[in-house]
Amino acid sequence: MNNQNDSMMTKKWRPFVLAAVLMLVAVFGARAQGAIEAVSGSIQGGAEVVKIDLTQPLAAVPTGFSIQSPARIALDFPGISSAMGRSTVEVNQGNLRSVSVVQAGDRTRVVLNLKQITPYKAQLQGKSLLVVLDSVAVATSGATALPVFAESHNRDTLPLKDLDFRRGDEGSGRVVVALPNSQVGVDIRQQGQTLVVEFMKSTLPEGMRRRLDVADFGTPVQTVTTFQVGDRVRMVIEPRGQWSHSAYQSDDQFVVEVKAVKVDSSKLTQGPGYSGQKLSLNFQNIEVRSLLQVIADFTNFNIITSDSVAGAVTLRLQDVPWDQALDIILQAKGLGMRKTDNVIWVAPKDEIIAKEKLELESKAAVLSLEPVRTQSFQMNYAKAEDIAKQLTAAGGGEKSSGRTLSARGSATADPRTNQLFVTDVPSRLEQVLQLLQKLDVAVRQVMIEVRIVEAEDNFGKSLGVKFGGTDQRANKGGDGGYQLGASNTRIAFGNSYSDAVASSGGGGTVNTTGNFVNLPANQPFGGTPATFGVSIFNALANRFLNLEISALEADHKGQVVSSPRVVTADGKKATIKSGEQIPYQVCDKDGCKIQFKDANLRLEVTPQITPEGTVIMDLDVSKDTRGLDTANAGPAINQKNVVTQVLVDNGGTVVIGGIFELDEGNDEAKVPFFGDLPAVGGLFRNKAKKQLKKELLVFVTPRIITDKSGTR
Repeated sequence: MNNQNDSMMTKKWRPFVLAAVLMLVAVFGARAQGAIEAVSGSIQGGAEVVKIDLTQPLAAVPTGFSIQSPARIALDFPGISSAMGRSTVEVNQGNLRSVSVVQAGDRTRVVLNLKQITPYKAQLQGKSLLVVLDSVAVATSGATALPVFAESHNRDTLPLKDLDFRRGDEGSGRVVVALPNSQVGVDIRQQGQTLVVEFMKSTLPEGMRRRLDVADFGTPVQTVTTFQVGDRVRMVIEPRGQWSHSAYQSDDQFVVEVKAVKVDSSKLTQGPGYSGQKLSLNFQNIEVRSLLQVIADFTNFNIITSDSVAGAVTLRLQDVPWDQALDIILQAKGLGMRKTDNVIWVAPKDEIIAKEKLELESKAAVLSLEPVRTQSFQMNYAKAEDIAKQLTAAGGGEKSSGRTLSARGSATADPRTNQLFVTDVPSRLEQVLQLLQKLDVAVRQVMIEVRIVEAEDNFGKSLGVKFGGTDQRANKGGDGGYQLGASNTRIAFGNSYSDAVASSGGGGTVNTTGNFVNLPANQPFGGTPATFGVSIFNALANRFLNLEISALEADHKGQVVSSPRVVTADGKKATIKSGEQIPYQVCDKDGCKIQFKDANLRLEVTPQITPEGTVIMDLDVSKDTRGLDTANAGPAINQKNVVTQVLVDNGGTVVIGGIFELDEGNDEAKVPFFGDLPAVGGLFRNKAKKQLKKELLVFVTPRIITDKSGTR
């Protein structure tokens, strides 16, 4: 019997022994790699000190960052685990509420939950880390910068390398800044609804002094403005809605991440999933009211239970987040809840829906009875008529889904003064004011410059000869021809022998020009060939032998540059043109009439500025000129046109089109047989060579016009 009892006891205690062994292994393993043993808070010399005890000394002070709402200071301990056995240490002393220790992988984060944000200093003391918090009075007396990241050790100012914006996971916005080195001091703080980041002892290159409109990324961040202030660079991040931010630095890269906070009134703790402190519940047939009281005591929440909540429930939950446990209980009993601050109201779902419906009907009734008033708004950039149409959805009536005003509201525009008069209940007037602050803004402008370059490079050369003879005997009373035999066949030289007969003996007149070979050089590109002539004279026979060599080499280079430019607003089409109208005749059954055809240099462009600062352009560039060919109706028109869409950096230049033409030719004219003879064949030939090159290039350069502050 004793053996059986021992065996049963052994089986009963075996899980506990195994758990203890695993716990010891975990503790000793944590001690081997470094772990946080304890966290305590105290007041020393009027300052609040948080002492973090570790198993071994740290090599350097851990990096951290501050959050203003809620007020928190977070310190990251890489390669350190947690051996505390709990995740929250309640302090409730001075400005310090509590300390949370959370381990994720091989990194542990210590979060100081404060009542108000305050600067801090961290220093190492043996195996402990001391975090000294300044008093709230000192923190609020001046706008002192929070030493969030590394303090600046640079004596000389260094320029920032790069600035970029990216869309992160789950729709977060990330501003990535490339620092000159890892020692640049960074101060980050929240001012109202904006986030201000300052980089100490830094300069901002001219190309990075701009205002980034990143609303199209679909993140909480709307704009990021960076500018120089003294010896520091200031960055102003403007998010919208409810958001939270975090910042971290890795070597010389600094990242600010802004996430949207989605408020769900049906959830007890905001964020994905369940994040409440874990608890264990094991009840048999317990009243729902009593169970809700147990959860209220555990969470320090105020729970109000409706009179219609009744019934009992049996449940066994082990290490479950308390918000998940409450959600399970409410679903099991068909209950719902609404949370306001730290007060939770629990009631049946039908009762909650009926109450909310009644509240909405009451608000609608009050809205219909609330007195209206009229308020005037001065429009600076937008037209009052256009804003009035948007507010009333172009007269869509009270059932119009796009209507901003209530059914009793109206909007009237005064074109003379560009004022807008809105009549509605005060709550809608407040919405109109917020809407106008976003609509009545200056539209950015873009200057687009296009260069059309036409280049010509022509080369040609030609070589030709004239070869003939002249007989002067007729001028001196002799026979003007040379007789060959008895056939009375004669060869005429020049024009002196006009009654010569053909070699066949038939009648006719041979009218010669005095040249056996007439192949002179041609005239490429309108040039005149140079000539060189030689005559051989026989005084006894009164005869001349003439040789004339003509040659020309021509080289033509030309360039025509046309540069139209135009300034237009973002998203607005602009057109500029210059040229002439060429008349031509058109005839039909009713007669002839004169019409005109445009021959213009024309630029039509529609720019769109992207959030990254680049420009998307829809371009239509054409250059029409009067042609050389002419028809009966009028001259021809040479057309050059390009239609495209292109993305170009601000101030950058890109080639959007080009045409290259090459015309080469080698011409040769010769007398058959004689032109192929060696040595003397050149006297019976004409040779010409030409090479024509034409190239058309179209360049485009957009420039975003900056405002007076130098930001885009």
